[in-house]
Amino acid sequence: MPDVQPTIDLARTLCAPGDGQAMKSLELILQLLECSPAPFSRDHFTPGHITCSGMVLAPDRRRVLLVHHRRLERWLLPGGHVEPGDAALPDAARREVVEETGAVLDLEARLAGADVHGIPAKRGEPYHLHHDLLFAFEATSEEIQVSEESHAVAWCSADEFDKYGIPDNVRRAWARVVT
Repeated sequence: MPDVQPTIDLARTLCAPGDGQAMKSLELILQLLECSPAPFSRDHFTPGHITCSGMVLAPDRRRVLLVHHRRLERWLLPGGHVEPGDAALPDAARREVVEETGAVLDLEARLAGADVHGIPAKRGEPYHLHHDLLFAFEATSEEIQVSEESHAVAWCSADEFDKYGIPDNVRRAWARVVT
């Protein structure tokens, strides 16, 4: 599992001027990291736990990689829980992206956003919050594959965001990453 203090230091590097929602989410994430005995544990439901997502840009930097999530039945960025073998949060985000899409990523990851959102109850887990840190990556090829966690994967351009129901927090992070 990642160490808490380096994660706090990394989270504080997020620069999202004018994005009040991301900054409020970051405040909640920092509070969780500073006050929770187990902020990375997927079994820590009150007030939730840290997760990571990956905003993967296509090699042309004009499209982002999406997964159609099997359980939530909607298009999302690939991502998920922090695992014991993840040394740092960018490693967790990279692992999740590769597991869910098979994408080949460059070596650099950049913190691009923060979002605290609710997750519906399921199989013994109560409703809880994911305190999600979003990392930007670039794919080195357009080759992708569907995992068992998804119905489909797709490259999505900004003019298709409405078609895929891309949430505002992802749109704002996209604008920070591609400009």
